[in-house]
Amino acid sequence: MRVAVCSTQVPFTTGGAEALAESLHHELQKRGFESALITVPFAWVPRLEIVESALAWRLLSLDGPAGEPDLVIATKFPSYLVRHSNKVVWLVHQFRQVYDLLGTSWSDFGRGQRDRRLVELVRAMDDRAFAESRALYAISANVAERARRHNGVEPLVLHPPPRLFDRLETGPTGDYVLAAGRLEELKRVELLIESLSRTTAPVRCTIAGEGPQRDKLIELIRRHGLERRVELVGRVTDEQLIALYRDCLAVYYAPYDEDFGFVTVEAFKAAKPILTAADSGAVLELVRHDENGRVHPPGNAAAFAASLDLLWQDRQRAAELGRRGHDAVAGLSWDRVIAALTGEAVATTSRAGTA
Repeated sequence: MRVAVCSTQVPFTTGGAEALAESLHHELQKRGFESALITVPFAWVPRLEIVESALAWRLLSLDGPAGEPDLVIATKFPSYLVRHSNKVVWLVHQFRQVYDLLGTSWSDFGRGQRDRRLVELVRAMDDRAFAESRALYAISANVAERARRHNGVEPLVLHPPPRLFDRLETGPTGDYVLAAGRLEELKRVELLIESLSRTTAPVRCTIAGEGPQRDKLIELIRRHGLERRVELVGRVTDEQLIALYRDCLAVYYAPYDEDFGFVTVEAFKAAKPILTAADSGAVLELVRHDENGRVHPPGNAAAFAASLDLLWQDRQRAAELGRRGHDAVAGLSWDRVIAALTGEAVATTSRAGTA
């Protein structure tokens, strides 16, 4: 079977969505499928770029007389606007600025008439793409709930294993907390630094990743005098990241309303507990307070600091939380994902409330 994996690519930006598309492409190849990864650049500034990016996908038909794929698997907006007679959507996320982030500080869109027209256009395009898809899946219950609430569809949840899933290792309980991923406002890494400034234990922190918040984090570290306790290591190799997970005390991951969060699964595969927030979205599909991690009130640096002190002082408890996290992700499998997406376990989708 020939399979085309379709994904949007923001130039010079690599995150979880890009990693998922690449992983799916390679895992298909490993199982004997003839797979191609198709990407188209995406931009949202100025506003017209959103429409042009969506139109680029809509004008692309992968049905043709020669060389066409047997199946198209589309992921995030606007890649699922691609035309094909056998299209499956594995929804990573929609254009959140016109959905759940609308009206918040994380969206550039307001309630004015001009913005309202564009919001309605994007939502109409999503409705059309979902309706013409043979099957609709989502990477988490959180993403599925957004689509149900805003678009009236019922995606089936299909959790993806992260790219490094089979390579992650367990190891000793270390003396530092790890934060990994892009340094963006929604990831709220600054809260970790604020929390470290309130601890009584000399717990350290390693932050791996790049992004627009880096300079802000450097200034915050200096302001709190944490230069000797916080290390910004930037982009790291796979081998370095595996070692960072293996040797840490715990993993901080408290984004706002996350789509899924590969960091959670990676931490648990390495048998490390997660420190997260009560509004972190799909992270809470796996993390249970005092069972395999610690869940805190949003923005409460004092609460996070107390957990940091607790795990530092009780390494045995930290190790036990991590072991339970390891058990929580034991069932994740690319075999199951690919069987569903390629039709071996296809379920039909329907409008909410209809048969």
